[in-house]
Amino acid sequence: MWILVNGLAFALYLLAAFLGRPRVLPVQRAARPLPGRDLSSLAMLLAWLAHAGTFALVLEGMHEPDFGFAPALSLTFWLVAAVYWVESLYYPLQGLRSWICLLAAISLLLTWFFPPYRLAPPGAGIAFSLHWAMGIAAYGLFGAAVLHGAMLWSAERALHQRRPGLAGLGPALPLLTLEKLTFRLAALGFVLLTAALVFAALFSTRLFGRPFEFNHQTVFGVASWLLFAVLLTGRRVLGWRGRRALRWLFSGSALLLLSYVGSRFVLQVILHR
Repeated sequence: MWILVNGLAFALYLLAAFLGRPRVLPVQRAARPLPGRDLSSLAMLLAWLAHAGTFALVLEGMHEPDFGFAPALSLTFWLVAAVYWVESLYYPLQGLRSWICLLAAISLLLTWFFPPYRLAPPGAGIAFSLHWAMGIAAYGLFGAAVLHGAMLWSAERALHQRRPGLAGLGPALPLLTLEKLTFRLAALGFVLLTAALVFAALFSTRLFGRPFEFNHQTVFGVASWLLFAVLLTGRRVLGWRGRRALRWLFSGSALLLLSYVGSRFVLQVILHR
């Protein structure tokens, strides 16, 4: 059952990505709705619901819970898609749709090919579940912030260097509005990341008698938190904007990706633990 629902979500995401792909139309047709946009929107909604169905099957006990890197990525892009849907009600962000759907489809594909990792630390209790949930939610918000940041970077590059931006990442809305959305998502992600680290300290203290284990996951997680703290402080106090702020956002997000997904990938795929 799970593989059927997962496969349906995968196919619908690919369909939405294809229908919503960036296309260049003649100037006289630019004001008209692009062909396939409505169908792309519907396909993405159906894909998102089918994707949600895979998590519902886990909650209903019809599929084993998996804490590996592939399901973490899958849940992350499901949350990114949810953030996109909420924002698209208020802002014209159709250019992001194809990218989000393609990334979500890839994340689903990964869950088919990599071995499951279903072990939660014994005795960790509810603190581990809260840590994992908050951490994945932070992944989703920072993932959405990175996609918005890519739009902002592409638009600024096109503006200053007079070169075309990346396909589908053009300035669909004013740059100041896009920048505000980008770092608002980053601020919300920072709050959830802070909560995730607090719950991690709680279950680590319960299991090992100390707040943190010194390992790659801890180092990358704390380092990403510090980078985001510097970024948000720099924007608030020093007025950081543009490429400087985006470099901090991208760097922190890369470290955050390495902290859980990267460490689980190494353990599962390379070390087979």
